[in-house]
Amino acid sequence: MGQTISASRVATLVAGFDRSPAYAGLAETLTELVGDGRIGLGVRLPSERDLTEVLDVSRTTVTRAYQLLRDAGYAEARRGAGTFTRVPGGRSRAHDRALAPGRGGAGDSGTIDLNCAATSAPPGIAAAYAWAGGELPAYLGGHGYFPAGLPALQAAIAERYTARGLPTDPDQVVVTAGALAAAALVARALTGPRDRVLVESPVYPNATQAISSSGARLRAMPVDPDGWDLDAVGTALDEVRPTLAYLIPDFQNPTGHVMSEADRATCAAHLRRTGTVAVVDEAHQALALDGQAMPRPFAVFDPRTITLGSASKSHWGGLRLGWVRAPHDQVERLTRARLGLDLGAPVMEQLALTRLLADDEVLERHRERLREQRDALLAALAEHLPEWRFRRPAGGLAVWCELPVARATALADEAERRGVVVAPGPAFAAEGGLDRFVRVPWSHPPEELVEACRRLEAAWAVVRERGPVGAARRTRVMVA
Repeated sequence: MGQTISASRVATLVAGFDRSPAYAGLAETLTELVGDGRIGLGVRLPSERDLTEVLDVSRTTVTRAYQLLRDAGYAEARRGAGTFTRVPGGRSRAHDRALAPGRGGAGDSGTIDLNCAATSAPPGIAAAYAWAGGELPAYLGGHGYFPAGLPALQAAIAERYTARGLPTDPDQVVVTAGALAAAALVARALTGPRDRVLVESPVYPNATQAISSSGARLRAMPVDPDGWDLDAVGTALDEVRPTLAYLIPDFQNPTGHVMSEADRATCAAHLRRTGTVAVVDEAHQALALDGQAMPRPFAVFDPRTITLGSASKSHWGGLRLGWVRAPHDQVERLTRARLGLDLGAPVMEQLALTRLLADDEVLERHRERLREQRDALLAALAEHLPEWRFRRPAGGLAVWCELPVARATALADEAERRGVVVAPGPAFAAEGGLDRFVRVPWSHPPEELVEACRRLEAAWAVVRERGPVGAARRTRVMVA
């Protein structure tokens, strides 16, 4: 990422800022630019003297504007180096919201945790474990290690892919301890410190952390509120020439977008041109909530694709099982890399998932519950927060809301004080920005989601009344 921005570029970005008074208007506009990512994080702003000259304002105006930025947490002064952009609490705090364990549901001191897009277990999970317990004795006479996965589970997963139009042999499947372990395994097997990986932005932050564990350098490609800009994707691939590209084409997390088959074919052509292997995350693929048919797997359009799957979203997080579906020529490489991490997932859980994959009724009941929760959440958002804009997701687990102004981090702080934990946009930004957005999952019963929206409404009213950084500081100066 770039580390400096010129005074002339800043002048272009802040053109037309409110000059009544100028220092407050300049601070407000700069805050918006940092918040929505047009000026990245960790970027050195122009010197006060240079910006004064290009904006044709007084030195005091720029000095006071920079001070407002620092006071609000959108900039920091580094001795002898200048003024650098940041977000309140720092980048790590924003990401910690998405990475840290939740603090419970409404029953835990009244806090409603919307930080985690995962639900309680649907009906049928306990029965699957009971069945697995009956099957377990047959495996107790062996060592219990299955580095590639329990053969019965490999076969069940392969059958699912074949039914979706992607013929798959059981030996193309490597079972892992969750989708994040699958992502880390692929990164370990296929990348190193000198490699580059292209990732979507916004993106699921836990996955990018897992992918970067190999030392690979991440570069971002934008996913717009309307979907993928495939021309921009092609340009990014040409510029970066990455080893891998991490994609979520099915109910993209957090936007909820689904990539059409035509776009999958176009994206696959871009990838082949640069020799880049797609790592496709299908964690939410099974959660189509409106009865719609889903596009065929991305690997249909590019056989080199490595696909990640998960039982955490489609069934229950407590199973802690995921998998990798890979071309035949990559399986041995993945299995060798797996042996450096662990010797396989627990047999009991693999048996339970084998049973669940044979029973579509459990998944359908899960989708019915999610559909009810989604509809309740979207109705409550429309009622209590009509200023927020969002597209109705056809599946997945969350809605990506766009705020009228870049205040998501401030909103998350205020909401937490009111008993709602929610992840602001910067937590999902690969290279900074996205402070106009907040992800709200429908991971709780309808009544809790409605109450959460009431609390978010109250928090948003406070944040809006507090106003932009310039207005808030302007009042303080006038009182003083």
